[in-house]
Amino acid sequence: MSKGSTLTASQKAMVDLWEEHTSYEFETHSTEKTLSTMTNDPININVPLLTGGVGLEEVRKYYSKYFIPKNPPDTQVTLLSRTLGEDRLVDEMIQSFTHTIEMDYMLPGIPPTGRRVEIPLIVVVGFKDGKIASEHIYWDQASVLVQVGLLDPNVLPVVGSESAQKMLDPSSVPSDLLIERAKGD
Repeated sequence: MSKGSTLTASQKAMVDLWEEHTSYEFETHSTEKTLSTMTNDPININVPLLTGGVGLEEVRKYYSKYFIPKNPPDTQVTLLSRTLGEDRLVDEMIQSFTHTIEMDYMLPGIPPTGRRVEIPLIVVVGFKDGKIASEHIYWDQASVLVQVGLLDPNVLPVVGSESAQKMLDPSSVPSDLLIERAKGD
């Protein structure tokens, strides 16, 4: 949808439900309220690590044990763009946080490093019968690992927070740095 576009009633309902869902996750911190926005057979897949769940009980376990209580208190999500279809919403976002707690869904088994992390995320949300049926969440795990000090960007073709910075302000980070570094330019 471009600026100034008018949402259909069903698209407005999807946006409203998605925003309610994310407020239950990040503000209210309520598993049951989050689940109330979803179908009885939801799917949540965090693609880089295959965390999440399939079916109500797996998704309930994921939200209550691994996701909602495992977001650092300073977690912020900034919307960059939103694309809407008839039964799907796609959000492009930046998630930022300080790694002050163990984050099972993103950094399982990694003790808090105290480091700041900023990553672009894509969430593809499917809707069915007026409820959220699925969430497919994508991010660059290598960028997360660079930012918490587990991958060395000086020896691997990976970046850290530069990817988020480039998305927020495209001219702030030069393009093709890794290609030039690899070629010795």
